[in-house]
Amino acid sequence: MKNKILRIKKSLYVLHTKVRSLFGLLDAQDANSMLKHGVFAMHLDIKKVSKNFGGIVALDKCSLEIKEGKIIAIIGPNGSGKSTLFNVISNIVSAGKGKIYFSKEDITGREEHEIAKIGISRTFQEVRLFKNLTIEEHLKVALSDSDYKLIKSFFYRQPNEDDRIKEILEMVGLKKPVSTLSSELSYGQKKLLGLAVAIAKPHSILMLDEPVAGINPELRKEIFRIIKELNNKGESIAIIEHDMNFVMNLAHYIYVLDSGRLIAEGTPREVQKNKRVLEAYLGK
Repeated sequence: MKNKILRIKKSLYVLHTKVRSLFGLLDAQDANSMLKHGVFAMHLDIKKVSKNFGGIVALDKCSLEIKEGKIIAIIGPNGSGKSTLFNVISNIVSAGKGKIYFSKEDITGREEHEIAKIGISRTFQEVRLFKNLTIEEHLKVALSDSDYKLIKSFFYRQPNEDDRIKEILEMVGLKKPVSTLSSELSYGQKKLLGLAVAIAKPHSILMLDEPVAGINPELRKEIFRIIKELNNKGESIAIIEHDMNFVMNLAHYIYVLDSGRLIAEGTPREVQKNKRVLEAYLGK
């Protein structure tokens, strides 16, 4: 059923993109790029990526894959390079060595906005919101795929956009008036808004950096439900998380980093039995 939904969505997206190109809403280069990558082309391949900060090795020849329709988790002790890996994929920091491929195309070193444009959306350990923007304004920014559309959205209400905002907020369970400033939200509510913003951005891969860090058990269950629901709809998701119970019950496949190196990978059951993983967490 999930594969059938993906095929239907992909066909609709291709048709939508062609129509936009025909009427001049996308230039030819953008149209070709979006059709080539597609919001539903979901394979990301990281090949032997390394990154040093001065004399500190943050990543050492790391290789992993984010596959279509799967939840993959990246775990490891503090300082193992997990967030650095996300930052390298997003090109917030550049890779020292190695390659990153999106749908078989080399995207290593692309500008951060280009990475977002081809369909990689993410959250951060520390929630990044604009304190003087409302919930609605955050989502309008996320939904806008051009400067013109963004500016227009602040002056004219778009019925379809309003429906999408309502749908996303219902999905994440953020039950606050859309006129609420982000500065007026609790930490947990800010986490939900950050997740909502990442979902709202046109994307094919969703990367979540410690989505349940610092929140209460009830909200943890809610975010677990949200991620499962997204994946059931065909989303490809990569998660960094320290909560092992959360990861083991959610991920299809797990990669384990320690001191910047990939020391193990496999299904949750395989990783739980891996001696190198136990040593990394518990010590020899």
